[in-house]
Amino acid sequence: MPARRHSSTPPTKHTEAARTADPADMAGTAGTVGTVGTAVGRIPVLDVRPIVQHGRRPAKAVTGETFEISATVFREGHDAVAANAVLYDPEGRPGPWTPMRELAPGTDRWGADVTPDAPGRWTYTVEAWSDPVATWRRHARIKIPAGMDTELVLEEGARLYERAATGVSKPGAKRKRAVLLAAVDALRDDARPPVSRLAAASTPEVDAVLARHPLRELVTASDPLPLLVERERALYGAWYEFFPRSEGTPERPHGTFRTAARRLPAIAAMGFDVVYLPPIHPIGATCRKGRNNTLDATPDDVGVPWAIGSPEGGHDAVHPDLGTLDDFAWFVQQAQDLGLEIALDFALQCSPDHPWVEKHPEWFHHRPDGTIAHAENPPKKYQDIYPVAFDADLDGLVAETLRVLRHWMSYGVRIFRVDNPHTKPVVFWERVIAEINAADPDVVFLAEAFTRPAMMRTLAEIGFQQSYTYFTWRNTKQELTDYFTELSGESAASMRPNLFANTPDILHAYLQHGGPPAFAIRAVLAATLSPTWGLYSGYELYENTPLKTGGEEYLDSEKYQLRPRDWAAAEREGRTLAPLVTQLNDIRRANPALHQLRDLHFHHADREAVIVYSKRSGSNTVLVVVNLDPHHTQEATVSLDMPQLGLEWHESAPVRDELTGETYYWGRANYVRLEPGTRPAHVLTVLRPSNPQIGGSPTR
Repeated sequence: MPARRHSSTPPTKHTEAARTADPADMAGTAGTVGTVGTAVGRIPVLDVRPIVQHGRRPAKAVTGETFEISATVFREGHDAVAANAVLYDPEGRPGPWTPMRELAPGTDRWGADVTPDAPGRWTYTVEAWSDPVATWRRHARIKIPAGMDTELVLEEGARLYERAATGVSKPGAKRKRAVLLAAVDALRDDARPPVSRLAAASTPEVDAVLARHPLRELVTASDPLPLLVERERALYGAWYEFFPRSEGTPERPHGTFRTAARRLPAIAAMGFDVVYLPPIHPIGATCRKGRNNTLDATPDDVGVPWAIGSPEGGHDAVHPDLGTLDDFAWFVQQAQDLGLEIALDFALQCSPDHPWVEKHPEWFHHRPDGTIAHAENPPKKYQDIYPVAFDADLDGLVAETLRVLRHWMSYGVRIFRVDNPHTKPVVFWERVIAEINAADPDVVFLAEAFTRPAMMRTLAEIGFQQSYTYFTWRNTKQELTDYFTELSGESAASMRPNLFANTPDILHAYLQHGGPPAFAIRAVLAATLSPTWGLYSGYELYENTPLKTGGEEYLDSEKYQLRPRDWAAAEREGRTLAPLVTQLNDIRRANPALHQLRDLHFHHADREAVIVYSKRSGSNTVLVVVNLDPHHTQEATVSLDMPQLGLEWHESAPVRDELTGETYYWGRANYVRLEPGTRPAHVLTVLRPSNPQIGGSPTR
């Protein structure tokens, strides 16, 4: 973004007035920059990031999330420049400015980490300014030792420090001014050696005061950019998907909200935060699908929950076999009592029996013979579903969608997983989400859009808080490294990934052929690569039988039939991944680094099947090493980028494997041996540095 934010004060003889201030005073202050309407300000401030759709849409963060604001800042000649970032809260009040650092010497790219502390619509700017004190110091350190213009240089410095002292006015100002004025006296004390006088003006105490109250000239601010700060669940959480109808009893196989609630304590015990329910509405009878997606359903077939609507109701009703709306409200309360949020599927499509088909024929596309075409996603066909057509009555569909969503919100639902949003107009979702979040900013929308990158990115930019991803199809080290470098980079300003390790629709070949180790590996990756991850019920039981060779659909898919599971027997016999899932969610909760998306860094391992990455938040650093090969033990040397771990290149530090409790000493190079059946991964927390002479220790 070019700097165009100019003061209305007419230009003066000295252009911007030099000044100092407390950071809170300085935030947002811009001096006169001369000619109004120029493409850049007096000090160019360009390419401010993060930026979404050229500033037309807000960048995103959540409360307490740290992210980087960066910009290109430079000026003519050789005088020093400096920059700071300023956040403005939803009331428009500037916070303390954050000093920016040059990210790499000679690049003119500056950055600062900022952390908004409350939800709402914020803005941010970058301020650049000429730093006369830094310029003087650079010259003085050359000239004074060389005896060049010694007294003149020292007097120039004394006058700059006097001006700096004048600008100190906040609490503690008397003491701070005294520090600067003592430096002034030292600079003018001709009884002392010139080098000593210069040193007295560069003490840590002086530097600390100038850091808080710098002398700024030619202050130039970028245009403000929007920032939407949302609640933590928009970024961080663990999701568990299950079908309440499969949680029945021997006497009544079709589950209800009352019987399904028995599963909630186990889900909470595994450390999940969100329970996601597929559609709970009445299911149509016309063209109902049978087991394994057959077209000849029997009277006993329960149908597909996404074929929504029957004479018993539509999107605002519950399937009578699940119970009543009061039963659903009770179920939501049971979940909340266990610390779980309920996410409800919102699928904007209809069975042929949906009340909308007769009440609102304009919402469907009618062919020349009067029929309505069923939905398709070649090669898949959905004979039991009618797609909605939007252009005849977009306003009416927006109004009805808002009514339906608010209906479920009144029952305690604050999260919606939206089915196939990419098959509806983007402007429709932009309007719906804006309307909902304007009154209820805590409501979270997850976009289930496995589609082209441009659509996925745009859905995120216009309001969806979370997005499904291509994670399922990224299995090699290179695929994972490339994809998550993208997701944790600039796209993180708008798109937050939700990594489901499986879904009712998707059983990847990696799980089909990798056995239990593959399930463990993918769970570790999903739980540590992204702040939000999820499992579909049955994953912990290693369910991996496909409908057909080469396909990605489950045999006896729960989409088409009830699928009761004997959870107790699986636990007794040790046929469950639940202990590892519980560990992973406990580790996630205990480590703030795993709540972050943006600070992800990959490290080198000399085996293609071993991937290494780290995340860091403040003093908390997590280092993950995973064997991606579910069939073979892998040995590798891991070479760490130590500064990314908060360590010097020569240091070593104890690291604790949170999966086993073992502690090792790791340095720059470390040997690992990972066995897929017993130890597929290390999830290491980096403890405080130890003796730098200690090298990395093997893990066996």
